[in-house]
Amino acid sequence: MSLASFIKKQFIDILQWTEDTDGVLSWRYPMEDLEIQNGGTLVVRESQVAVFVNEGQVADVFAPGTYKLTTQTLPVLTYLRNWDKLFLSPFKSDVYFFSTRIQTGRRWGTQQPITIRDADFGMVRLRAFGLYSYRVADAKVFHKELSGTRALYTRDDVEEQLRGIILATMANSIGSSKVNFLDMAANQTLMASQVKGDLATALGKYGLALDEFNVASVSLPEELQAALDKRISIGMAGDLAKYTQYQTANAIPIAAANEGGIAGIGAGLASGMAIGQQMAQGLANGLNQGVANGLSGAQSASTNAVTGTQNVGGPAASADDPAARLEKLKGLLDKSLISQAEFDGAKAEVLKRLVG
Repeated sequence: MSLASFIKKQFIDILQWTEDTDGVLSWRYPMEDLEIQNGGTLVVRESQVAVFVNEGQVADVFAPGTYKLTTQTLPVLTYLRNWDKLFLSPFKSDVYFFSTRIQTGRRWGTQQPITIRDADFGMVRLRAFGLYSYRVADAKVFHKELSGTRALYTRDDVEEQLRGIILATMANSIGSSKVNFLDMAANQTLMASQVKGDLATALGKYGLALDEFNVASVSLPEELQAALDKRISIGMAGDLAKYTQYQTANAIPIAAANEGGIAGIGAGLASGMAIGQQMAQGLANGLNQGVANGLSGAQSASTNAVTGTQNVGGPAASADDPAARLEKLKGLLDKSLISQAEFDGAKAEVLKRLVG
């Protein structure tokens, strides 16, 4: 191999990144001892950004496109080594490629409960889970704050740092919003909107842009959830109608698992209603009959007191003896319970019945 061929192979003609590995956010071009050839080509594909770094400082940033590396296309790099010779010599510089694609479907969650203040319950420890998506928006800031000089920087690396940022931001934004836990749990979109704005600001400090953020579920630790359920039950018991609805709602799943299921509940309710109606009707009839019998008895007693007669089959049926009847009438007259005329009329009637 000739010396000219050896020197030629030390020069880089094309710089590009094909992104053949998923999940890579930053990739450093393998320079080794090679140098960039004067007039070489830089290819930056869509969803990519290229950054030239010289002696630890960012010299220039390139958006998607194809560039010839000359002093006309790289005016910012004119102070680099050998560039003052108008590319009469090759130059060396670290080149980093960054993926600006949106990283979708990234999961977040609170491994440990977050403690926040709540107007209803005082202090509450809650857990939450959801999805978010982001992308590299400022490659220069991202390189300076996160990826640095590493040859390869993946989304797993960045998300390890984002996890703490998300949880800290969530605790601050929810705590300062003064939205009650019950409102957040009932409206997860409200909770997501409370966090998204603050989180976007926090990620912007690292050159990242938050694309989406949503909350899939909000829950309490088991012991707090049990206490909340008990409090809800007691609160509902204050309203008998609501408490009955609560008890019925709890009983339906149990009854559905038993023989007869929900149909059995309906049959039981229908039978109970029918029996209740029959009992009420029977009670009403009994009361009405009792009143009627009482009135009839009172009227009969009043008549018998005057006439001296008694109901057939009554307990005084044995008093049909005329002498006993007359004696009874005489006693009533002596006690002034009947008048002389009444006595004479009743006496005449007894004697008439006796003579026939």
